[in-house]
Amino acid sequence: MINEALQFIAQALNQALKNSFNADDDLVVANNVIQTDGSIPPVNQNKIVLSLVNIEKETNKQYNHYNRALEGGIYSSGSPSEFYNLDILLSANFDDYSESLKTLSVVIAYFQGHTSLTAADLSTIPQGIKKVDLEIERLVFHQMHNLWTAMGAKYQPSVLYKVRLLNIQSGQIRGTVSSIKQTANQVIQ
Repeated sequence: MINEALQFIAQALNQALKNSFNADDDLVVANNVIQTDGSIPPVNQNKIVLSLVNIEKETNKQYNHYNRALEGGIYSSGSPSEFYNLDILLSANFDDYSESLKTLSVVIAYFQGHTSLTAADLSTIPQGIKKVDLEIERLVFHQMHNLWTAMGAKYQPSVLYKVRLLNIQSGQIRGTVSSIKQTANQVIQ
C-alpha cells in the first residue's frame, strides 16, 4: 500500500507539473535521492524526486475490529486496520538552480491547493485508498541538515510533507464468530 500511495502522489503531482509547464516528459520520479554507492541516479536528472524518508505508526488507538459478515449469521474476525504516517521528501534535482526553485514553487502551490488527493484529482487512485492527506512539515535548518546528511547526499532545494493516516489492512481472517442470537432475557430475531 505504501508504494501504491507514493506512486499515486507522484502521478498526481506529475500531471499538475506537466500542465503547469506545458511539458510532454514526466517531471516527477519516485526514487531514492542517492544510490547506495553515493552517486545520483540518472533517472533523477531534471526531475522532482519523491522519496520516502520516514514511516511512523499512528499511535491513536482505533477501537474498531475487522469483522465482516459472512453467510448464516457468521462473521469473519481479523486484526483491525493500522494507520501509518509517511514523511516524503520532494527535492528539485535540476541542472539550473532557477529551474529547481521555479518547479519547487509549483509543487508547494499544488499541495497547498490539494491537501487531500482523491479520485477527483486522478482517476487511477489505487484500490484500498480513498484519499491521501498531505501537510507540509516544518523543519528547522539543523533538522534539514541532519536529514540530508543521513541520506548521504548534498542538499538540494526541497520540501517535506507528511502523508497522514494511510490505512493498511491485511484482510487476513483469523477466525470466525457467530452473531448474538439471544440475551439472558430474550431471543433476538
